[in-house]
Amino acid sequence: MKLQHNLGGLQGLGPVDFQKKVFVESWETRIFGIHTAMMALSTHLDGSLPDYTMSEVPSTFKDIWTWADLRRGAESISPFAYFQYRYYEKWLGGISGFFIEKGYISEDELAEFTAKYLKEGNMSTIPLPFKEEQGIDTQIIKYLEEGDSGRRNPENPPIFQTGQKVKIADPDCNEHTRLPGYLRNKIGTIDLVYPDCYAYFPGPSDSLQTPQVSYSVKFDPKDIWGKEYSEPGSMIYADLFECYIASVID
Repeated sequence: MKLQHNLGGLQGLGPVDFQKKVFVESWETRIFGIHTAMMALSTHLDGSLPDYTMSEVPSTFKDIWTWADLRRGAESISPFAYFQYRYYEKWLGGISGFFIEKGYISEDELAEFTAKYLKEGNMSTIPLPFKEEQGIDTQIIKYLEEGDSGRRNPENPPIFQTGQKVKIADPDCNEHTRLPGYLRNKIGTIDLVYPDCYAYFPGPSDSLQTPQVSYSVKFDPKDIWGKEYSEPGSMIYADLFECYIASVID
């Protein structure tokens, strides 16, 4: 598991540079807009909730793009580069790599356009590409208003029940994961079984593309951080997919 896959955070990386602005530079608003448009035009929406008729949208974008894809691309870089770049710089790298991988633009074309726009004075004099398409605008607005849900009707009953003591799994992780590193192999108690099933589309490498039951699991902080670093009387609750729970502890 790469360092950047640890959702629980890491120690020893120095002080956090807390930035109150959502967007520090103007280009970051554009990369956020590009990502949002890609999600609104993603082909997985044909089978999502609510339903979208993507065949009627006049778009040349014919691939799946969700938060999982963005995180996969951003986290695929080396740990040293990951902690060097700012938040939206990682987005830019992940989206650019996706466009190259899928053949929307070549690496040489990207380098050529980058050099042109970065040349002194060109950012303010050369207009960025723009094409108005009402059908695409309508779809993006609808997506922003209605979104899409990973919620599905359950096909199988929950494997685990409220009150059971369970051991958390430690699956291989080559891509993005929703399991915090500090919970791997730890012991907790099922506090709540959520109704319905959920999927994380299109799903990283650890089976989250399959709709499954989710649980709220309760942990004693002393079992995770040790007594010295735990607040007396406190508990930790984590919402986990069923595939992240390995077994019942008798």
